[in-house]
Amino acid sequence: MSSAVYDIITSDHMNYHQKLNALCHEAENTLEVLPLPAHFHKYFDRGAICDMNEGNAPYRPRYVMVDFERFVKQGSRFLKLDPPRNLDELLWALEILYCYIPSITTKPVYLGNLDKLIDPFLDGVTDEEAVPKLERFLGYINRVIANAYSHANIGPEATRAGWLLLMMEEKLQLDTPNLTLKYDADITPDDFAEAAIRCSLKCGNPAICNHKAHKDTYSFDYGISSCYNILPLRGGAYTLSRLVLPRLAKMADGVDMFLEELLPDACKTLGEYMNARVSFLVEKSNFFQRDFLAEEGLIERERFVGMYGVAGLCDCVDLLLADRGLKYGRDPEADDLADRIMRIIQNFVARFEANYSEIGHGHFLLHAQAGLATDVGVTSGVRITVGDEPENLLNHLRHSARFHRFFPTGCSDIFPFDATAERNPGGLLDIVKGAFSVGDKYCAFYGADGDMVRITGYLVKRSDLQKYENGDIALQDNVINGSSNYRLNRLKDRKVRHV
Repeated sequence: MSSAVYDIITSDHMNYHQKLNALCHEAENTLEVLPLPAHFHKYFDRGAICDMNEGNAPYRPRYVMVDFERFVKQGSRFLKLDPPRNLDELLWALEILYCYIPSITTKPVYLGNLDKLIDPFLDGVTDEEAVPKLERFLGYINRVIANAYSHANIGPEATRAGWLLLMMEEKLQLDTPNLTLKYDADITPDDFAEAAIRCSLKCGNPAICNHKAHKDTYSFDYGISSCYNILPLRGGAYTLSRLVLPRLAKMADGVDMFLEELLPDACKTLGEYMNARVSFLVEKSNFFQRDFLAEEGLIERERFVGMYGVAGLCDCVDLLLADRGLKYGRDPEADDLADRIMRIIQNFVARFEANYSEIGHGHFLLHAQAGLATDVGVTSGVRITVGDEPENLLNHLRHSARFHRFFPTGCSDIFPFDATAERNPGGLLDIVKGAFSVGDKYCAFYGADGDMVRITGYLVKRSDLQKYENGDIALQDNVINGSSNYRLNRLKDRKVRHV
């Protein structure tokens, strides 16, 4: 028995299901099935290329975006479910389906546009009747799915179901599911958006997505999964692998070597590695040939894409310019270098031929990857490192917009606000409108003094972190992942903003 397996079995910090998932991952990694590119280990062993813990033998896509609307209309032969006829049957059917949707976490990462799914089934149902049913449904997600990467969407329209969900989010204070409002100033009423903002300041949910910036990413609707991943409905992502830029910078002897030699070679190596993963999944795993989700048209292989991840742009630039004392987010020359780095990566991805990537027009799509719990010295995506944020929030948002533009599959910023913001949701909505008008794509808020804190893209309760660090076993996986991330990346030191 390997020491890793024994450590998992004897862990006093994991529950049964967490141990089971960890053991499955160890089993998967006993196989070496991928033809690795020539320079893979040069970068992988130094952490400059990261497989995001997907395992050596792909047997399911990383993220699956089930077409829940189709499921509601047709039911499921495999699950022996007829189309639901009322609210009770809808919620029961969704609870069953969620248990059979795979992902990298083994739990569903996308739960649907819940307001649009639920709203038609509220006809003839009073709020007094609906609320306890919906509370039990959200409680099921929180206790059984129990993974904060599970993500539900509302909006951009205001619906009765949307209002009820916001009300219950504020009341229940749940860290799971993750929730995002698709916001469009031309569609979303101000009172609904302000209610969402008030809710986010009290319990961290929902985050706010720039619907105008994303609605044309694909030729059909999108959903938001996991932390803030913008992916095609009835499809998803085969894989999310990433360039860890500061670790690549540590391999460079100066800026020129980084830009002209290491970065192009690492980009190519990562692209070839992702192609190997995608090809094995499509050609060898039989997932798309035999899984009932594909057989019943709830997903389509042609709607999947590979997410080409980037992390640690800030730290990379700071390392490359350390001898000159120039910093990302502060000095124009540093930001210009960051822009140059991103354009090199963007141009590579736009030229590289990706396997089985019809929805990406034959290419992978860029993603600002949020980070792993074990990351040290790697700032999420293209964010500014905690502690170095600009004093002026508007300057911060303008800087973010400059780099959000590179990422069609997701990029985000997180802002804690002081208690006064709760009294002025209209002022914060004006900030959102301004940010989205200059190109910011996604932002998340939480109350600086509240129990809920957003880690990278997911939520966790500070009280649960404290219990876990004191030796308690956590129900939600996000507590385990969030504990080290919160500490190592000094998230308590994020600059608190004011309206």
